Amino acid sequence: MDPIRTFFRGDRYAAHSGIELLEVKPGYARARMPLSAMHLNGLDIAHGGAIFTLADFAFALASNSHGTIAVAINTNMTIMKATKAGTLWAEAREVSKNPRLGNYTVEVRDDAGDLVALFQGLAYRKSEPLPVPPAT
Repeated sequence: MDPIRTFFRGDRYAAHSGIELLEVKPGYARARMPLSAMHLNGLDIAHGGAIFTLADFAFALASNSHGTIAVAINTNMTIMKATKAGTLWAEAREVSKNPRLGNYTVEVRDDAGDLVALFQGLAYRKSEPLPVPPAT
């Protein structure tokens, strides 16, 4: 298993949320989250926090995909469409990167391919390598 996948297997919150890493390569990541009752708010639509968690996970994957630690310093998300069932799909793309900052856009879509949310993230890129736990 490659180091980035090994590292993010340890993301307990993403695992608890039912998020699955589908693809990761330098500056890019895809993940999905099947919606269940725990992801719904009082209106029985996907909770903004659940959508944000999926987008943030894809952002973390893409920003750390170069092998050095990257941490969020600013994020925002706009919800475009309510959804209540099915699977949400997140695709993160690197917009720009320099030695200290990386800018990423994450699109969250539903099963029909409709845009559910647009997430923007700015990451601070540290010089330390991403710590990779031993494979289990």
